[in-house]
Amino acid sequence: MRKILGMAFPLPLALSLSLGLLAAPAHAAPPKKETAPAPAAAPAPTTPEEKLAAMKINIAAAVAAGKKASFFCANCHGEDGNSKYPEVPNLAGQNPAYLLEQIRKFGSGQRKDEFMQGLIKVLSDDERVQISLFYSESKVVPGNADAALVRRGQDTFGKLCVRCHGEDARGNEKIARLAGQQKEYLIRSITRYRDKTGERIDPLMQIATAPLTNDDIKAVAAYLTTKR
Repeated sequence: MRKILGMAFPLPLALSLSLGLLAAPAHAAPPKKETAPAPAAAPAPTTPEEKLAAMKINIAAAVAAGKKASFFCANCHGEDGNSKYPEVPNLAGQNPAYLLEQIRKFGSGQRKDEFMQGLIKVLSDDERVQISLFYSESKVVPGNADAALVRRGQDTFGKLCVRCHGEDARGNEKIARLAGQQKEYLIRSITRYRDKTGERIDPLMQIATAPLTNDDIKAVAAYLTTKR
């Protein structure tokens, strides 16, 4: 017989108990808690399109920054995107994605204008997005035109232009807003598309404008400039 912890046990059993006590740790380690992996941080926006989507979340801050960054644009396009000159387009109310793409094209030289290219090249990607958002949030100021000419232009627009530019002539992310645009700018642009003399080549626009006379173009421009 052998005593273990003051109690008598037969020798084989006592030996087994002794070995078991020696093998057992003095203090058992608590089980490890399984922790869920931390969620991966969302990647920072890098492309202009991604930055545009991100800045829309805090639109007020982006618009304020865009107004500040667009100070040199105001000389021609006006402080709020309503042009000071009849041959210079209004930018107010344009879709921000459309504006951003036109800025990119000027910056890359895809659209040709020495003055615009020089100004845009100094803008950062963030400033380009902010300017686009600033102008898109500005309200366009419509022009005035002869009522009879407006009615004629509305009819022509409905036949040739509404399919792409929409019934309200506000376009979309890829097509320009024409509502409230400068009349002289519209006349020049439509004429260039018809005559294939502009720096922008667009087969659809060339097809749509091909049947227009000069008077038709003036009527369409009169209609569009009065729209909000």
